[in-house]
Amino acid sequence: MVMKTVLNVKVDPLVKSQAQKLAKSLSLPLSLVVNNSLRSFIKNREVTFSEMTPSKKFLTYLKKIDKDIKQGKNLSPAFHSAKEMDDYLDSL
Repeated sequence: MVMKTVLNVKVDPLVKSQAQKLAKSLSLPLSLVVNNSLRSFIKNREVTFSEMTPSKKFLTYLKKIDKDIKQGKNLSPAFHSAKEMDDYLDSL
């Protein structure tokens, strides 16, 4: 017998509804679709995002990073070996 656990996640109501309808039309329980997606995430160690809009807070953060890059601030040097990197980090 395989143990199961409950996963509570916040999902856009429209996305949930559309996913449930599609899974049902394919005679699949939505939990099977979710489990398969999680297994794929674990196996491939990657996730694909589409049609995402960054938050205002994130955009503000990106603008600060862009400003720092343009001013040459908060940047580490390029390293040619792991030892160089270790030495640099040890010096901080």
